[in-house]
Amino acid sequence: MAAVAPAAPDPGWRARLDLAFVPTPARTVLARRRHEGPLRVQRSFHPEGAPCHSYVLHPPGGVVGGDRISLDADVREGAWALLTTPGATKFYRSLGRTATLRQNLRVAPGATLEWLPQEQIVFSGAIVEALTRIDLGADSRCFAWELNCLGRPAGGLPFESGSLRQRLEVWREGRPVLLEHARIEGGRRAVDAPWGLNGQPAFATLVAGPADADALTAARGVLAAMPGEASATRLEDLLVVRWRGAGALEGYALRERLWAALRPLLMGRPMCRPRIWNT
Repeated sequence: MAAVAPAAPDPGWRARLDLAFVPTPARTVLARRRHEGPLRVQRSFHPEGAPCHSYVLHPPGGVVGGDRISLDADVREGAWALLTTPGATKFYRSLGRTATLRQNLRVAPGATLEWLPQEQIVFSGAIVEALTRIDLGADSRCFAWELNCLGRPAGGLPFESGSLRQRLEVWREGRPVLLEHARIEGGRRAVDAPWGLNGQPAFATLVAGPADADALTAARGVLAAMPGEASATRLEDLLVVRWRGAGALEGYALRERLWAALRPLLMGRPMCRPRIWNT
Protein backbone atom coordinates (compact mmCIF):
# COMPACT_ATOMS: atom_id res chain seq x y z
CA MET A 1 0.00 0.00 0.00
CA ALA A 2 1.36 3.36 -0.99
CA ALA A 3 2.16 5.75 1.80
CA VAL A 4 -0.16 8.72 2.19
CA ALA A 5 1.69 12.00 2.08
CA PRO A 6 1.07 14.15 5.16
CA ALA A 7 -1.07 17.19 4.68
CA ALA A 8 0.85 20.38 4.08
CA PRO A 9 0.97 22.58 7.16
CA ASP A 10 -1.37 25.53 7.13
CA PRO A 11 0.82 28.62 7.61
CA GLY A 12 -1.98 31.01 8.54
CA TRP A 13 -2.70 32.31 12.02
CA ARG A 14 -5.97 31.26 13.66
CA ALA A 15 -7.12 33.86 16.16
CA ARG A 16 -10.42 33.97 18.03
CA LEU A 17 -11.74 36.15 20.81
CA ASP A 18 -15.02 35.60 22.66
CA LEU A 19 -16.27 38.34 24.99
CA ALA A 20 -19.34 38.88 27.15
CA PHE A 21 -20.26 42.08 28.97
CA VAL A 22 -22.73 42.07 31.87
CA PRO A 23 -24.12 44.84 34.09
CA THR A 24 -23.52 45.14 37.81
CA PRO A 25 -25.15 47.69 40.13
CA ALA A 26 -22.23 50.08 39.65
CA ARG A 27 -20.97 49.45 36.12
CA THR A 28 -20.64 47.04 33.20
CA VAL A 29 -17.91 44.41 33.57
CA LEU A 30 -16.21 42.06 31.14
CA ALA A 31 -17.45 38.73 32.48
CA ARG A 32 -16.02 36.45 29.78
CA ARG A 33 -12.91 36.71 27.65
CA ARG A 34 -11.78 33.52 25.98
CA HIS A 35 -9.08 33.63 23.34
CA GLU A 36 -7.29 31.32 20.96
CA GLY A 37 -4.19 32.48 19.14
CA PRO A 38 -2.95 36.06 18.91
CA LEU A 39 -6.11 38.01 19.67
CA ARG A 40 -6.92 39.29 23.13
CA VAL A 41 -8.29 42.11 25.18
CA GLN A 42 -6.57 44.12 27.89
CA ARG A 43 -8.21 44.80 31.22
CA SER A 44 -11.22 47.03 30.96
CA PHE A 45 -11.39 50.69 31.89
CA HIS A 46 -14.24 52.80 33.29
CA PRO A 47 -13.25 56.43 32.62
CA GLU A 48 -16.87 57.62 32.66
CA GLY A 49 -18.48 55.36 35.24
CA ALA A 50 -20.82 52.64 34.04
CA PRO A 51 -19.71 52.09 30.39
CA CYS A 52 -16.96 49.48 29.99
CA HIS A 53 -14.12 50.48 27.63
CA SER A 54 -12.14 47.51 26.25
CA TYR A 55 -9.24 47.41 23.78
CA VAL A 56 -8.95 44.53 21.33
CA LEU A 57 -5.30 43.66 20.62
CA HIS A 58 -3.77 41.70 17.75
CA PRO A 59 -0.09 41.39 18.78
CA PRO A 60 1.30 40.29 15.36
CA GLY A 61 0.34 43.73 14.08
CA GLY A 62 -0.62 42.57 10.60
CA VAL A 63 -2.72 40.01 8.75
CA VAL A 64 -1.47 37.95 5.80
CA GLY A 65 -3.06 35.54 3.35
CA GLY A 66 -4.40 32.45 5.11
CA ASP A 67 -4.94 34.17 8.47
CA ARG A 68 -8.40 33.84 9.98
CA ILE A 69 -9.49 36.22 12.71
CA SER A 70 -12.79 35.96 14.55
CA LEU A 71 -14.33 38.20 17.21
CA ASP A 72 -17.58 37.42 19.04
CA ALA A 73 -18.92 39.93 21.53
CA ASP A 74 -22.13 39.64 23.56
CA VAL A 75 -23.42 42.74 25.32
CA ARG A 76 -25.98 41.40 27.76
CA GLU A 77 -29.22 43.07 28.77
CA GLY A 78 -28.59 46.39 30.51
CA ALA A 79 -24.83 46.39 29.79
CA TRP A 80 -22.86 49.16 28.01
CA ALA A 81 -19.66 48.23 26.14
CA LEU A 82 -17.27 50.36 24.11
CA LEU A 83 -14.79 48.40 21.97
CA THR A 84 -11.85 49.89 20.11
CA THR A 85 -8.33 48.95 18.98
CA PRO A 86 -4.96 50.57 19.73
CA GLY A 87 -3.97 50.87 16.08
CA ALA A 88 -4.77 50.03 12.48
CA THR A 89 -5.39 46.50 11.26
CA LYS A 90 -3.02 45.96 8.33
CA PHE A 91 -3.70 43.42 5.59
CA TYR A 92 -0.46 42.67 3.74
CA ARG A 93 0.17 41.48 0.19
CA SER A 94 -0.89 37.88 -0.38
CA LEU A 95 0.68 35.13 -2.47
CA GLY A 96 -2.80 33.89 -3.35
CA ARG A 97 -4.46 32.97 -0.07
CA THR A 98 -7.35 34.90 1.43
CA ALA A 99 -7.24 36.62 4.82
CA THR A 100 -10.60 36.50 6.58
CA LEU A 101 -12.03 38.66 9.34
CA ARG A 102 -15.33 37.83 11.05
CA GLN A 103 -16.85 40.09 13.70
CA ASN A 104 -20.16 39.14 15.29
CA LEU A 105 -21.53 41.70 17.72
CA ARG A 106 -24.71 40.90 19.66
CA VAL A 107 -26.53 43.61 21.62
CA ALA A 108 -29.33 42.41 23.90
CA PRO A 109 -32.50 44.40 24.62
CA GLY A 110 -31.69 47.38 26.81
CA ALA A 111 -27.96 47.11 26.08
CA THR A 112 -25.59 49.58 24.39
CA LEU A 113 -22.64 48.90 22.08
CA GLU A 114 -20.11 51.41 20.76
CA TRP A 115 -17.90 49.80 18.11
CA LEU A 116 -15.00 52.14 17.26
CA PRO A 117 -12.02 50.23 15.84
CA GLN A 118 -9.19 52.09 14.19
CA GLU A 119 -8.84 51.83 10.43
CA GLN A 120 -8.22 48.76 8.29
CA ILE A 121 -5.37 49.28 5.81
CA VAL A 122 -5.51 47.00 2.77
CA PHE A 123 -2.12 46.95 1.05
CA SER A 124 -1.88 46.51 -2.69
CA GLY A 125 -1.89 42.78 -3.44
CA ALA A 126 -3.84 41.80 -0.33
CA ILE A 127 -6.81 39.45 -0.66
CA VAL A 128 -9.31 40.11 2.11
CA GLU A 129 -12.81 38.96 3.06
CA ALA A 130 -14.33 40.82 5.99
CA LEU A 131 -17.73 40.55 7.64
CA THR A 132 -19.17 42.61 10.49
CA ARG A 133 -22.59 41.52 11.70
CA ILE A 134 -24.44 43.46 14.40
CA ASP A 135 -27.51 41.83 15.97
CA LEU A 136 -29.67 44.29 17.91
CA GLY A 137 -32.43 43.62 20.39
CA ALA A 138 -35.76 45.39 20.45
CA ASP A 139 -34.57 48.57 22.20
CA SER A 140 -30.79 48.15 22.16
CA ARG A 141 -28.55 51.04 21.13
CA CYS A 142 -25.46 51.10 18.95
CA PHE A 143 -22.91 53.44 17.45
CA ALA A 144 -20.67 51.51 15.06
CA TRP A 145 -18.00 52.99 12.79
CA GLU A 146 -15.63 51.27 10.38
CA LEU A 147 -12.94 52.94 8.24
CA ASN A 148 -11.02 51.35 5.35
CA CYS A 149 -7.88 52.69 3.64
CA LEU A 150 -6.63 51.21 0.36
CA GLY A 151 -2.94 51.07 -0.48
CA ARG A 152 -0.41 53.57 0.86
CA PRO A 153 -0.93 56.63 -1.31
CA ALA A 154 1.29 58.84 0.87
CA GLY A 155 4.18 56.53 -0.03
CA GLY A 156 3.28 56.42 -3.71
CA LEU A 157 1.82 52.90 -3.42
CA PRO A 158 -1.80 52.93 -4.62
CA PHE A 159 -4.16 49.95 -4.50
CA GLU A 160 -3.20 48.46 -7.87
CA SER A 161 -3.91 44.76 -7.28
CA GLY A 162 -5.63 42.44 -4.84
CA SER A 163 -9.20 42.61 -3.59
CA LEU A 164 -11.33 43.57 -0.63
CA ARG A 165 -14.70 41.91 -0.17
CA GLN A 166 -16.53 43.50 2.72
CA ARG A 167 -19.95 42.85 4.19
CA LEU A 168 -21.75 44.86 6.81
CA GLU A 169 -24.99 43.54 8.25
CA VAL A 170 -27.31 45.02 10.87
CA TRP A 171 -30.19 42.89 12.15
CA ARG A 172 -32.85 43.82 14.69
CA GLU A 173 -34.79 41.05 16.45
CA GLY A 174 -33.69 38.59 13.77
CA ARG A 175 -34.81 40.79 10.87
CA PRO A 176 -32.35 42.43 8.45
CA VAL A 177 -32.23 46.22 8.49
CA LEU A 178 -29.02 46.79 6.50
CA LEU A 179 -27.20 44.31 4.27
CA GLU A 180 -24.27 45.72 2.34
CA HIS A 181 -21.73 43.87 0.21
CA ALA A 182 -18.81 45.66 -1.44
CA ARG A 183 -16.15 44.14 -3.68
CA ILE A 184 -13.24 46.37 -4.60
CA GLU A 185 -10.45 45.04 -6.81
CA GLY A 186 -7.17 46.86 -7.16
CA GLY A 187 -6.67 48.60 -10.47
CA ARG A 188 -10.28 48.07 -11.52
CA ARG A 189 -12.94 50.62 -12.37
CA ALA A 190 -14.61 50.73 -8.95
CA VAL A 191 -11.52 52.37 -7.48
CA ASP A 192 -11.81 55.47 -9.69
CA ALA A 193 -15.39 55.53 -11.02
CA PRO A 194 -17.84 58.11 -9.57
CA TRP A 195 -20.19 55.28 -8.61
CA GLY A 196 -17.32 53.64 -6.70
CA LEU A 197 -14.63 55.39 -4.70
CA ASN A 198 -14.13 58.22 -7.20
CA GLY A 199 -10.37 58.03 -6.79
CA GLN A 200 -10.52 58.40 -3.01
CA PRO A 201 -8.35 55.90 -1.09
CA ALA A 202 -10.43 55.85 2.10
CA PHE A 203 -14.06 55.09 2.86
CA ALA A 204 -16.12 54.63 6.01
CA THR A 205 -19.57 53.65 7.21
CA LEU A 206 -21.37 54.63 10.38
CA VAL A 207 -24.52 52.93 11.67
CA ALA A 208 -26.22 54.27 14.78
CA GLY A 209 -29.56 53.99 16.43
CA PRO A 210 -32.24 54.14 17.35
CA ALA A 211 -32.08 57.52 15.63
CA ASP A 212 -34.80 60.09 14.99
CA ALA A 213 -35.03 63.05 12.62
CA ASP A 214 -32.97 65.22 14.99
CA ALA A 215 -30.07 62.76 14.79
CA LEU A 216 -30.25 62.75 11.00
CA THR A 217 -30.20 66.56 10.95
CA ALA A 218 -27.22 66.64 13.32
CA ALA A 219 -25.29 64.14 11.19
CA ARG A 220 -25.93 66.11 8.01
CA GLY A 221 -24.76 69.27 9.73
CA VAL A 222 -21.45 67.60 10.62
CA LEU A 223 -20.97 66.26 7.10
CA ALA A 224 -21.56 69.67 5.53
CA ALA A 225 -18.60 71.09 7.46
CA MET A 226 -16.11 68.26 6.80
CA PRO A 227 -13.89 67.42 3.81
CA GLY A 228 -14.64 64.44 1.59
CA GLU A 229 -17.86 63.18 0.05
CA ALA A 230 -20.59 61.88 2.34
CA SER A 231 -24.27 61.20 2.77
CA ALA A 232 -26.58 60.43 5.67
CA THR A 233 -29.94 58.69 5.64
CA ARG A 234 -32.21 56.62 7.86
CA LEU A 235 -33.35 53.05 7.37
CA GLU A 236 -36.26 52.70 9.77
CA ASP A 237 -34.66 53.87 13.04
CA LEU A 238 -31.08 53.21 11.90
CA LEU A 239 -28.91 56.18 10.93
CA VAL A 240 -26.49 55.30 8.12
CA VAL A 241 -23.60 57.58 7.13
CA ARG A 242 -21.29 56.78 4.20
CA TRP A 243 -18.09 58.70 3.48
CA ARG A 244 -15.18 58.59 1.07
CA GLY A 245 -12.13 60.79 1.41
CA ALA A 246 -8.40 61.36 1.29
CA GLY A 247 -7.22 59.17 4.16
CA ALA A 248 -7.28 58.04 7.77
CA LEU A 249 -6.71 61.46 9.35
CA GLU A 250 -9.77 62.88 7.63
CA GLY A 251 -11.71 59.78 8.67
CA TYR A 252 -10.63 60.19 12.30
CA ALA A 253 -11.75 63.81 12.33
CA LEU A 254 -15.15 62.89 10.92
CA ARG A 255 -15.60 60.07 13.42
CA GLU A 256 -14.96 62.39 16.35
CA ARG A 257 -17.27 65.11 15.06
CA LEU A 258 -20.08 62.63 14.46
CA TRP A 259 -19.57 60.96 17.83
CA ALA A 260 -19.51 64.30 19.64
CA ALA A 261 -22.73 65.39 17.94
CA LEU A 262 -24.65 62.12 18.14
CA ARG A 263 -23.68 60.49 21.42
CA PRO A 264 -25.61 62.99 23.56
CA LEU A 265 -28.67 62.62 21.33
CA LEU A 266 -28.63 58.81 21.11
CA MET A 267 -27.14 57.84 24.47
CA GLY A 268 -27.44 60.82 26.78
CA ARG A 269 -23.70 61.16 27.39
CA PRO A 270 -20.97 63.42 26.00
CA MET A 271 -18.15 61.90 23.98
CA CYS A 272 -15.44 60.23 26.09
CA ARG A 273 -12.34 59.46 24.02
CA PRO A 274 -10.62 56.15 24.84
CA ARG A 275 -7.24 57.05 26.26
CA ILE A 276 -5.52 54.55 23.96
CA TRP A 277 -6.24 56.98 21.10
CA ASN A 278 -3.83 59.45 22.70
CA THR A 279 -0.81 57.15 22.35
